[in-house]
Amino acid sequence: MGNLAGVYDAKEYGFIPGAMSLHSAMSGHGPEQAVFEKASDDSKPQEPQFVGKDSMAFMFETCYMMKITDYAASPESQDRTYVKDSYSKLIRHFDKTKISN
Repeated sequence: MGNLAGVYDAKEYGFIPGAMSLHSAMSGHGPEQAVFEKASDDSKPQEPQFVGKDSMAFMFETCYMMKITDYAASPESQDRTYVKDSYSKLIRHFDKTKISN
């Protein structure tokens, strides 16, 4: 995932133009807490909306496992606060007691 210009709608804060992220298969990733809550707000009617005005982001996918370089795997090149910053404020909405068999 990369952000070339503007604001990327799933990561409105901190994913500045020039930023990019790489997530290996089966690794957690997704929108930040504020974006998730805004998209989940069912008090407003759900209508199509234009996103990405003056923005340009890209994404690529593959079914293959990717190997990263030693540099990319090194501690100094990693964002050690990503999981805490991105997911620690998420509110749990899932209630397994409401699942019917």
